[in-house]
Amino acid sequence: MASLPRHVAIIGAGLSGLCLALALHQCGIPATIYEARAADFVQGGAIALSPNALQVLHKLGIYERVRKKSYKYQVLTFKDDQHETTDVYYFGHKKFHGYNALRVSRQVVIEEVKLKLSEYNIEVKHDIRFSHVISEFGDSVTFAFTDGTTSSASMLIGADGIHSTVRKYMYPTVTPRYLGQLGIACIIPLSSIRLPKKDYPLPAIISAKPGTLLVLPQQIDGSEVLIQVSLAYPEQSREGWHALNARTDEMVRLFQKDMHAWPDVVQSALENVNEDTLFTWPYYAVPRLEQWASNGKRVVLIGDAAHGIPPSSGQGANQAIEDTYVLASLLGKLCEKLDLAEALEFWQAFRQERMDRIVKFSDMMQNRRLSPAERAKLPESAVWRGTAGDTEQMSWLYAPDLERVVNKMVENRGV
Repeated sequence: MASLPRHVAIIGAGLSGLCLALALHQCGIPATIYEARAADFVQGGAIALSPNALQVLHKLGIYERVRKKSYKYQVLTFKDDQHETTDVYYFGHKKFHGYNALRVSRQVVIEEVKLKLSEYNIEVKHDIRFSHVISEFGDSVTFAFTDGTTSSASMLIGADGIHSTVRKYMYPTVTPRYLGQLGIACIIPLSSIRLPKKDYPLPAIISAKPGTLLVLPQQIDGSEVLIQVSLAYPEQSREGWHALNARTDEMVRLFQKDMHAWPDVVQSALENVNEDTLFTWPYYAVPRLEQWASNGKRVVLIGDAAHGIPPSSGQGANQAIEDTYVLASLLGKLCEKLDLAEALEFWQAFRQERMDRIVKFSDMMQNRRLSPAERAKLPESAVWRGTAGDTEQMSWLYAPDLERVVNKMVENRGV
């Protein structure tokens, strides 16, 4: 059987890269993280963490740190323009899935993971940009940075996001596919929204003739909310997207389009658009990749680099975190019953099956967020529907026993 990797190089200090380094440490595998951005760069925005990722953060020893700084909830409520509840989606449930859902600043989670890494003297090198893989030979991979320096490791992990540079080594012609939708969002005080009644639960997706508006609480007490609309928009170059983000007047115009066709609760939100917090989010997805590991098995893709999906399922960060735990756990078993090729094969097989199901779910959820007129054009099977009172409907997603999965893989292939 193969021995544990002597050293793993991770490209990208986002959530997937940081969590992978921590998970590898728990398995006795040293790692170094390389990040192009400066150490003081702030990764903005909030993320929703569901029980499947929270169980991993618990195993990594940072769940309680994150939970104390998060907004906690269970249900995402669908509302129509008459304020009636048309559906509920359990994003977490402590009794059935082990954890309530959390909504928390991405930067908060990153800082907590970094603090944990510093306790173990795991190095994060900033201001160094990955360039390309030079070679894979034997049990090592050699790679270069844009400043001309080179390095080697037992494995190179691309945790560098949906526009991954590491991915180009394996798939030089593959680029993320634009899905034709643009999200526009900003953060406003909850107090500025005219909620129609006291028991109007948040977070909520409000549906009306123009489309849907998301209202997602932030901060521990939910005192501020992110509001977001999605609309069809032509694809732009990277420079074009940056230019749109710089045009506050155009973003506000798009945000407030057909404003008077919305119910009053949405109008009140749109009246209070905060130009200082406006941002856009074009929806991209990575085409299904045949392999997440190179032929030499020394270069591996994880998270959005391997399977970037649109935000409609709320599973982007959660699935990246799942990736890290399963991969690290399997690599930690190499001395027992697995060789590297087997470990990577099992890892992708399990993760790909999950991702295929999540992509289908994501498409159905995106259709659920269309305007009523657009939804009516689709067959019922293409639109996600909650089952009233069924708190376990999403257990397939939220309650995987990842440790059992890894152990079962090893036992079934052991010699």
